[in-house]
Amino acid sequence: MSIKVGIPRSLFYYQMYPLWQTFFEELGAEVVVSENTSKKILDDGVRICVDEACLPVKLFHGHVISLKDRVDYLFIPRMTSISKGEYICPKVGGLPDMIRSSIKGLPEIIDVEINLRKSGSSELESALDIGSYVCKDGRRIKRAYIKALDKFNEYKADVERGFIPGDDINRKRNIYVVKNSELLNIAIIGHPYNLYDSYVNMNLISKLRGDGINIITHEMVSEEIINSYADKLNKKVFWNFGRKALGSVRHFVERNDIKGIIFVVSFGCGIDAFIGDLAERIVRRNSSIPFMFISLDEHSGEAGLDTRLEAFTDMIRWRSKNESNFSAHG
Repeated sequence: MSIKVGIPRSLFYYQMYPLWQTFFEELGAEVVVSENTSKKILDDGVRICVDEACLPVKLFHGHVISLKDRVDYLFIPRMTSISKGEYICPKVGGLPDMIRSSIKGLPEIIDVEINLRKSGSSELESALDIGSYVCKDGRRIKRAYIKALDKFNEYKADVERGFIPGDDINRKRNIYVVKNSELLNIAIIGHPYNLYDSYVNMNLISKLRGDGINIITHEMVSEEIINSYADKLNKKVFWNFGRKALGSVRHFVERNDIKGIIFVVSFGCGIDAFIGDLAERIVRRNSSIPFMFISLDEHSGEAGLDTRLEAFTDMIRWRSKNESNFSAHG
């Protein structure tokens, strides 16, 4: 009987699941993922988590509750840093401790620290520690990690080509590139767990696509381009997401085909508030591209979101027809 490893469908799931799934399955474990976010999962998380936590952390608690009785291990790595010289949100780094203090009856948690901030630190070292929970053969763990990296790189290449998690994957390359000139290109920036959890963002992507919008996320911008623009910032950004967000914003501002930019944030997230403000300043100072914030919280009323999206896209279409020959300033 294989070991069951549970992965909550939240936070870094939307960014790194192909890596984790392949890694554990190559070691002979069965990967069990919590269900798609629902009202019950969100309500359970809000009820049990500390009030001061942001929405994604509360939601993570709800996914753990829905998963904990069906697995032998819960995979909740202590994510300190996934890139040199940068950090991830401290609440994410402290998740294993928050989960233990808030939820009873948990299986054993795989809480190996992943910290690539310092030079000399190795992803393989963390992989060996994580893999040791289900396999004691170091060589097999290394092989599994190499195969998982290949799968992960393939996934990232799909995303850069236009694939959005939740779409049906067709491995024929370049099928995600939209060539319909009648569609509006709108860039959407935000943490993957905000962009791709359709319950939390109230089907944001589906609504935009239904309105004739071609969505371009910051994950569709290559790391090389992001870094080239991030290096032009006045000061180095401390957070991995911050670098990617601000680098992609500067890139979008200089493109001629981006008609609007939407920045999706979580209520109660300090990093989002800070980076979002810097992103808006970059857009306002360097372009006339319409910019909008969408703040996500526990409320589920869609009328306000629908109205804002419709007004935003209608305004962009009106400008393209009526303001092509003069500035829209003021």
